[in-house]
Amino acid sequence: MSQKRVLITGAAGFLGSHLCDKFVSEGYFVIGMDNFITGDSKNIAHLTGNSNFRFIEHDVTNYINIEGDLDYILHFASPASPIDYLKIPIQTLKVGSLGTHNCLGLARSKGARMLIASTSEVYGDPLVHPQTEDYYGNVNTIGPRGVYDEAKRFQEAITMAYHRFHGLETRIVRIFNTYGPRMRLNDGRVIPAFMGQALRGEDLTVFGDGSQTRSFCYVSDQVDGIYKLLLSDYTNPINIGNPHEISIKDFAEEIIQLTGTDQKVIYQDLPIDDPMQRQPDITRAKDILGWEPKVGRAEGMKKTFEYFKSLTEEELYKSEHKDFTNYHK
Repeated sequence: MSQKRVLITGAAGFLGSHLCDKFVSEGYFVIGMDNFITGDSKNIAHLTGNSNFRFIEHDVTNYINIEGDLDYILHFASPASPIDYLKIPIQTLKVGSLGTHNCLGLARSKGARMLIASTSEVYGDPLVHPQTEDYYGNVNTIGPRGVYDEAKRFQEAITMAYHRFHGLETRIVRIFNTYGPRMRLNDGRVIPAFMGQALRGEDLTVFGDGSQTRSFCYVSDQVDGIYKLLLSDYTNPINIGNPHEISIKDFAEEIIQLTGTDQKVIYQDLPIDDPMQRQPDITRAKDILGWEPKVGRAEGMKKTFEYFKSLTEEELYKSEHKDFTNYHK
């Protein structure tokens, strides 16, 4: 049996890099692709020289050319943090639309199965709780977050159009909050923000009154769910996330306890359209994929804290505000 080949876009990102590790460990030949807008080469540096890994620096919003066969494409190229997608809104929309279109065209030409990384953000600020895959969402299309939410909703729509019209093998994963090693500090997401503040001795910033909830899934569980979905026969969207819900205020207190620091929690105004509740209904994942998370929050957060503690002083204090000047196109 010939070795299967998989293309992973967004390979130098947090989740993309862990997917590269997974597929290499499973014996696939992995082609990683990234343009480093938000990804980091150090996330895949350990794969340099691996005979089952090849990296291509490329922007997927431009035509994609891959020599040889492809069995699978996993499209994970996209800014995923509020700081990033609010600073590069047009590129965020382009990678969800043009980038997805290019990947789908490549999948069709290669006869490959394609999995897209959608998100719980397609549910917007949900009026249904917990969120099931049948819920259509409550999204402000013209709000600041709409550039990300609508990019992902369009991504789902064009993927299903290719599936129905061209008969393309497609899969859609709706990813809920995921965390673990290789997350960027200060990227606007709650866990790295809290971790960075605690390690620097700063007060923890909570937006609103902290009553809004999130559900956090450790990265190894998320990767396992994505892998099982790719190899399944299921074509409709599936939620992959941890259903154990916690308020942001209580979570901030957990971080203070975990880090052994004595900071206080301070409160700022809630951003526009920030969802008040996030909790996946994973009945479909359990029934169809036989998947559910295995890593509890206490265990996962300990591993994540150890990673952030290992960062150098320079990494801990450096600005995460990247220069996006060349991407406002």
